[in-house]
Amino acid sequence: QVQLVESGGGSVQSGGSLRLSCAASGNTYSMSCMAWFRQAPGKERAVVAIINSAGTTRYPDSVKGRFTVSRDNAKNTLYLQMNSLKPEDTAMFYCAAGRIQRYYSGGLYCSDAAYDYDYWGQGTQVTVSS
Repeated sequence: QVQLVESGGGSVQSGGSLRLSCAASGNTYSMSCMAWFRQAPGKERAVVAIINSAGTTRYPDSVKGRFTVSRDNAKNTLYLQMNSLKPEDTAMFYCAAGRIQRYYSGGLYCSDAAYDYDYWGQGTQVTVSS
């Protein structure tokens, strides 16, 4: 079992920054893939950042260059630094842990599909106003 607890959400103006944290506990050593997802009202949950145990990261084009994921293995904590926030970034943000890898562009990477992740946090709300 793995427990995930997110923090750091809040309300900011467009162009602002936030740093989300996800504290992990339990059987974390088996979770090679950690990710951040977000879900806006009426929309599907979508990945915004992925990091594997080796520190390799992947981002969708919508956040590339603005969001940075990192992990502190000693503290069992995952982070998401979000800069240049836009109103369309408004959503509930979730931390997720899993082990599934899939082939993308000829390489094997952590999955970007929500259904491949085994454990989820409760979410933290991010609201960006214009």
